[in-house]
Amino acid sequence: MKRLFALLATIATLLGLTAAFGPAASAATGCRVEYTVTSQWTGGFQAGVKITNLGAPVTGWTLGFAMPDAGQKVAQGWNATWSQSGSAVTAVGVDWNRTLATGAAADVGFTGSFTGANPKPTAFTLNGVACTGSLEEPPPVPVDGTPVDVNGQLHVCGVNLCNQYDRPVQLRGMSTHGIQWFSECYNAASLDALANDWKSDLLRIAMYVQEDGYETDPAGFTGRVNGLVDMAEARGMYALIDFHTLTPGDPNFNLDRAKTFFASVAARNAGKKNVIYEIANEPNGVSWSAIKNYAEQVIPVIRAADPDAVVIVGTRGWSSLGVSDGSNESEVVSNPVNATNLMYAFHFYAASHKDAYRTTLGRAASQLPLFVTEFGTVSATGGGAMDRASTTAWLDLLDQLKISYANWTYSDAPESSAAFQPGTCNGGDYSSSGVLTESGALLKSRISTADSFPTS
Repeated sequence: MKRLFALLATIATLLGLTAAFGPAASAATGCRVEYTVTSQWTGGFQAGVKITNLGAPVTGWTLGFAMPDAGQKVAQGWNATWSQSGSAVTAVGVDWNRTLATGAAADVGFTGSFTGANPKPTAFTLNGVACTGSLEEPPPVPVDGTPVDVNGQLHVCGVNLCNQYDRPVQLRGMSTHGIQWFSECYNAASLDALANDWKSDLLRIAMYVQEDGYETDPAGFTGRVNGLVDMAEARGMYALIDFHTLTPGDPNFNLDRAKTFFASVAARNAGKKNVIYEIANEPNGVSWSAIKNYAEQVIPVIRAADPDAVVIVGTRGWSSLGVSDGSNESEVVSNPVNATNLMYAFHFYAASHKDAYRTTLGRAASQLPLFVTEFGTVSATGGGAMDRASTTAWLDLLDQLKISYANWTYSDAPESSAAFQPGTCNGGDYSSSGVLTESGALLKSRISTADSFPTS
């Protein structure tokens, strides 16, 4: 009988349940919840909930709490399966965050409606254990200096992007549109705004190869890219040089051009600490083995001139790790590119790419160094309505996994993925609410929050 009670106590502890017969995580130390109303409008609001497990590891969790006002209702949630009965709300972990080790956290959230007051819940449970750890946590302390000043030369360590202190970091920033079409958007005023008002860590420089791009004027476009690298460096931002291949989808079509371009920019920028190379934007209609073959020919060209910079390789299915082609990350895991200091690109558009893509990313992030070099808040066409719930779910997941990202696009293109209203780039204001689209306002609010770059 003693052995039976001991076994039951062990099971109770592993499940994180309160029980009379076991040393399960106590109500005082089981979990901590940080609940934040991130935005509010007439009759509606958006809330973020960070759950930190302070007890034994759990595989499968349910967060519970009660809405303190009868008029508060959950409308749509992310990073969990949400339900509400009366005032009682539950959120159940999903595939990519259902396991929480001791000290691990999950970021979830929802949009809701309210009538009357909108008070915050004050009582939370995780698998039935009261979350009585502190509900408040001080915000990250801003570090002194620019992102490049603080982090220095970046490198890959394990599955993370790491700084000069060998600590994992997350870069958050914006991508240009095609510099052949929107060059007026990338000037001293706009980059000052990006660095100082948006507090962006990086600028992705999208240099199309076709579509009136590099192939029409190799020297001219190489010069434009180098100029933007210098402008980013002067403002302490990282510069992600994007060899923007899209049509045709096989990067080998541009193999000779890639070798010529990267030999030039790598030799010219080798002494800089702020340069990252993205060698193929969105391979499509092509096998992973063909992409790998391309990468293993281009990377040595970069390494010959710049042996230390991080290189990012696009993946199959428009850089979806193959998900858009009905595959997954296993082909990359089992047959990685033969190179070091390497990351793999992942792209998504929030209104089109949802749970299946997030599940793949969450699973792949434990095995591959990933960098979201491009994503949009809208559909994969670059247009349509912004999907706030899916975008927030994605950004919360990237924050949780410390995956760096660049949003498409820092431009005034006549499409809903653009950050600016049409005509903005003819003026000098790149930050006020009047010039931002709905997508731009959301991204600026996320990017401009304080970085938490570790330095020790």
